[in-house]
Amino acid sequence: MYDLNELEAFVSVVKSGSLTASARELNLPKSTLSRRIKHLEEVLGQPLLRRQSRRVTPNEAGRMFYRYSREILDLVSRGQEALDELREEVSGRLVLRCHEAFVRGWFSSVVESFMAGHDALHVSVQTQRSVPEQLTDGVCVWLGPTGDTALRVEPLGYLTQGIYGHPDYFARVGYPSSPADLERHAWVDMLGSADAGLVLRHPRHGAYPLAPSGRSFTVDQFCVQGDAIAKGRGLGLMPHWLVERRLRAHPGTLALCLPDWQGPVLPVSLLYPHGILPRRVRAFIAHVRSAVPEAWWGASGVAAPFVAKSGTHHTNR
Repeated sequence: MYDLNELEAFVSVVKSGSLTASARELNLPKSTLSRRIKHLEEVLGQPLLRRQSRRVTPNEAGRMFYRYSREILDLVSRGQEALDELREEVSGRLVLRCHEAFVRGWFSSVVESFMAGHDALHVSVQTQRSVPEQLTDGVCVWLGPTGDTALRVEPLGYLTQGIYGHPDYFARVGYPSSPADLERHAWVDMLGSADAGLVLRHPRHGAYPLAPSGRSFTVDQFCVQGDAIAKGRGLGLMPHWLVERRLRAHPGTLALCLPDWQGPVLPVSLLYPHGILPRRVRAFIAHVRSAVPEAWWGASGVAAPFVAKSGTHHTNR
């Protein structure tokens, strides 16, 4: 069987067209180079090169075998580079950007667990209110549509939404029995969420365009929206997954109404530049992928439906 040294000698000779030039390039005696080529041809059972005057050229078999030889040597080189990289330390500056909905909970724990294994890394975490135009030395986790972006967009999952209020608010004002009843309720809205029109969807009754009343309170953060709803300012459309995490710390502060009516599904995406990424960025991307909550994905690729465990009202039409 031929070895890698013989393949390297053969590829070099084809590229240079000269045994003398290749011997000089490989720092080998010309006789050693000739023996390697001869042994390779003997193992393959056919000649690979034509020796014409001072020029060496591949024959038909040589041209074919040259392509495979280059692929083999390239694969070996890439494998060695990958192994060498594993010995290198993940270090340098890593800039992490994240939608405000995830910063204080899930994302912070992801960053902490990543940093625990990489002491030489300097990490900067920045809260995002809009999709970044560009990224350098880092990534961004985003909730919602990304629009047109020059960045690479990798789906991480989806969050479904429902309508929530505080139990005291429902005791005071009453539960809506249908989407039409929402028009008489005060509304706590996320900035920009109603710009394209809100639509609720029911598995049997289809779509219902939502028109919140003029008595609305608009905020630009999900945590502020949750606080306002918990204080009884009105109803609001919130991601079930975020509400579930909030209820773990503050049970009984939010209750789901019209549970069969779902709001728009919000995609969760990982944004990062195209091209070759530094190892620290690739390592963090792999870490994020491994930390994606199972609830973000359902059997059909959409977030699994959420059922509130505290204060849920089940009236529907």
